[in-house]
Amino acid sequence: MDRRAFLAGAAALVAAPLAAEAQQATKVWRIGYLGYTYPSQARDLDAFRERLRDLGYIERKNLVIESRSAELSFERLPALAAELVSLKLDVIAAIGNRTIMALMRATQTFPIVMISAGDPVGTGLVSSLAHPGGNVTGLSNLAEGLSAKWLELLTEAAPGITRVGVLMEPAGSAHATFLREIKTAGQRTGIAVFGLEAQGRDEIERAFVALTRERAQGLIVLPNPITLTHQTQIVELAAKNRLRAMYPYGEFTQGGGLMAYSTNRTELYRRSATFVDKILRGAKPADLPIERPTKFELVINMKTAKALGLTIPPSLLARADQVIE
Repeated sequence: MDRRAFLAGAAALVAAPLAAEAQQATKVWRIGYLGYTYPSQARDLDAFRERLRDLGYIERKNLVIESRSAELSFERLPALAAELVSLKLDVIAAIGNRTIMALMRATQTFPIVMISAGDPVGTGLVSSLAHPGGNVTGLSNLAEGLSAKWLELLTEAAPGITRVGVLMEPAGSAHATFLREIKTAGQRTGIAVFGLEAQGRDEIERAFVALTRERAQGLIVLPNPITLTHQTQIVELAAKNRLRAMYPYGEFTQGGGLMAYSTNRTELYRRSATFVDKILRGAKPADLPIERPTKFELVINMKTAKALGLTIPPSLLARADQVIE
């Protein structure tokens, strides 16, 4: 073999792995997102994208995100889920039990990451927290004792409450678990608890009429797309009816709600990107344990407390992560 042929052969040997590496480096990952529209959705999705960038996934370089939103037309979810599945994506991230269930009906093979789901075992999304099974994994927003904590904190802020309404979604299967736990906590402390169903603006209005009729002094608002989207209406009606209210997200208090005790939803979006990364690197959803929240944020609006004639105990204020003056 002459020197020129030898050098050409050597160059080819060196170039082969480099070419393979370059091809791998330029692979474009395709991620789906399915959700619904709510006021702070853009902020939460930005956190999701930011974490993906930290992990090396950059849009228009090696990442495409196919995003779909049902807004509040949940009847559109099956068609949107089927559309995403037809795109042959690498993984789909979704928020909310209804959304995740629609995806599960559309595919039993595509990896699905739950950004946030209530009671995923009780509602049949996964087999267990430690061993999800199937094609779904991710994060739950339900922690043991959370529902009872809502009632405990509310009565600590407003002692003397004896009747509390719970604003919930009729089709929210996780809400049945929440309501049952709140009722059990109420029985231990002598507080009557009753549920009020609403799935739109008009039904929310009627729910507050029922609260007045039932002589409720307190209100617990459960987390779901309906209450999140109509948070301004709910906060205004609670103020109008002078109800002591506990909300499922801190942003309710920014709009004048009395108090909130919740997970940080933006952090759930950020954390879900880590699950996406693990799956893209080869992990199977069935082998990734469901994460439950370990940190909750207590936010109290002192202006609203004063308007309601409440004196928030110093011990409760000391535990608050944020106090709005």
